[in-house]
Amino acid sequence: MKYDPQKRHRRSIRLPEWDYSQAGGYYVTIVTRNRECLFGDIVDGKMLLNEYGLIAKTVWNDLPNHYDHIKLDEYVIMPNHVHGIIMIMENDGSVEAIHESPLHKSPRRRLPMQRRKMTLPKIIGRFKMNTAKHINIMRNSPDVPVWQRNYWEHIIRDENELNRIRQYIVNNPSQWERENKKNKRAQ
Repeated sequence: MKYDPQKRHRRSIRLPEWDYSQAGGYYVTIVTRNRECLFGDIVDGKMLLNEYGLIAKTVWNDLPNHYDHIKLDEYVIMPNHVHGIIMIMENDGSVEAIHESPLHKSPRRRLPMQRRKMTLPKIIGRFKMNTAKHINIMRNSPDVPVWQRNYWEHIIRDENELNRIRQYIVNNPSQWERENKKNKRAQ
């Protein structure tokens, strides 16, 4: 198939002026390919993880073992996506963005070496790569994509926002059935 730049053009959803290695709180959502319900089921408003969901949980909880300057906050593994809060810490252990700081702008054009320091994409990449690897080993399907390309992220700007996002994550399983019914009606 011939390359068509109109069809293949991918626009980054990252903020071009934001340094994603910067200390702060980040709320991320990572979705399975084709929104396949891969990780378990919601029963009575609670998420019951299956073997693939347990892999996702294990890999998520292992992330701080590979990045010593991060802390994981609230998260939930849903049937077809993962919501989580990742805190990238300053050297002194503090989290800058949770103290109502404005968005700091870094230079718009980054040198290749600076771009490689983008911690958040590395963390998400590691999570996606390792869950896909282990799930594909279990289902004997090498190289089958588990995740949609990219992920959604939101920079957490203050303590109130952090608490609202935490509550959303905690309540997500109990809202699943209502949201799915609403989405089906809209289709």
